[in-house]
Amino acid sequence: MNDKTVVLNGSVVNYDGNVDYSSIASDVVVYDQTPEDKILERVDGFNIVVTKEMPVSGDIIRQFPDSVKMICEAGTGYNNIDMDAVHEKGIALCNIPAYSTQRVAHTAVMFILNLASSMQKQIRMLEEGNHDNFQKHLMVNHMEVNGKTLGVIGYGNVGQEIIKIAQALGMKILVSTRTPRKDQNGIHFTTKEDLFKQSDFVSLNCPLNEETKHTVNKETLAMMKPTAYLINTARGGLVDEKALIQAIQDGAIVGAGLDVQEKEPLADDSPLYDMDEVIITPHMGWRGLETRKRLVSLIRDNIQAFAKGEPINRVD
Repeated sequence: MNDKTVVLNGSVVNYDGNVDYSSIASDVVVYDQTPEDKILERVDGFNIVVTKEMPVSGDIIRQFPDSVKMICEAGTGYNNIDMDAVHEKGIALCNIPAYSTQRVAHTAVMFILNLASSMQKQIRMLEEGNHDNFQKHLMVNHMEVNGKTLGVIGYGNVGQEIIKIAQALGMKILVSTRTPRKDQNGIHFTTKEDLFKQSDFVSLNCPLNEETKHTVNKETLAMMKPTAYLINTARGGLVDEKALIQAIQDGAIVGAGLDVQEKEPLADDSPLYDMDEVIITPHMGWRGLETRKRLVSLIRDNIQAFAKGEPINRVD
């Protein structure tokens, strides 16, 4: 099969010009961004379409030319692609699992350690010229993470990497996953409800779909300890953001570390920007240069395997 490939929004990965798409196929055209009304024009005549977290509706996919045989989502989650339309058109859909496992896990652990040290508040005090932490005594909360309970929702590559690091830090581990498992290696598998009630930190590490949307909501937030924190490095839609903001304002939980938001980019007027016990980052978990280069290399592997008739990482 011909591997003629079009990348519709290459600048999402290559925003700094340090990533090279030229090796992913023998014939590659790369667009920095593609508006919806240009998608059909730009995929015409191509066999493989590469996107990165770019919404592609069912109406658009159903109009794809017959030349398109595969869509490669340049990431782990593929909730942005209409699966029903992919099936109807007989188009293969593949993703890139595990390309950013360690980097995303490190982001989650960074949140845990920084929140445990009230680092956000300390930095803001310094920005305001407030040196009380140095000249008086420690004015902010500062707690050990060893002995604390980390609840992980999802048990994929990232979740398991977070658990490995958390155990090295001496944390107790609870896991809720849709596949029933027996306890192993110091990990207690339990219900989602028990996890929310018992955890000092809740880390979301599951895909976003109809079943998992707003896993964190008014009801589940009410189950959490008032001393607990939420960590989300997966997908923003897993959290009802309005309910989270209200819960923090009301003291139902202490705060959160959020690398993803329900709507990205986060609106300028969001209260999350100014909360002392909230750390927000711009979906950076996968954006390390090494991570992005690995991503492009794995896109190439997917395309080459599909062209040989031996597809890998298919999710359709």
